[in-house]
Amino acid sequence: MKKIPSFTIDHNRLLRGVYVSRRDATPSGDVITTFDVRMTEPNRQAALSPEALHALEHLAATYLRNNPEWKDRIVYWGPMGCCTGNYMIVQGELDSREVVGLLRDTMSFVADFEGEVPGASPKDCGNWSFMDLQAAREAARTYLDEVLTDIKPENLVYPQ
Repeated sequence: MKKIPSFTIDHNRLLRGVYVSRRDATPSGDVITTFDVRMTEPNRQAALSPEALHALEHLAATYLRNNPEWKDRIVYWGPMGCCTGNYMIVQGELDSREVVGLLRDTMSFVADFEGEVPGASPKDCGNWSFMDLQAAREAARTYLDEVLTDIKPENLVYPQ
């Protein structure tokens, strides 16, 4: 069976960053862009805990889908199975640089969030108690401070 493109990226050289994972055209002709929002270096840094990723998912998805400028273009935000980051799917043919500001705002929101995580109740979520807000806040702050604040070209394009 042929490898899918995301399994052809050299994860041993992949840095934390924001990468265009793929672009797809819908049957109606719209383009959607999938971003690899890589928060830890694969195979070299500790992965995020599933509980932190779950809390981050609830917070980031809530923020993105309420952002006045972007809410109508956000298709999806969710964690990677390897727990090293998230995928963000956006309507439009975009490059990584175009979403860095949005991701800075999103990570600031998560890092500074206080209170009850949106959707963290038995009625709203299938595993509502499986969250670590403090770890999500710390991961967002680290990613914001160490990667997004002064993002470099090598954090925007997959290694060749």
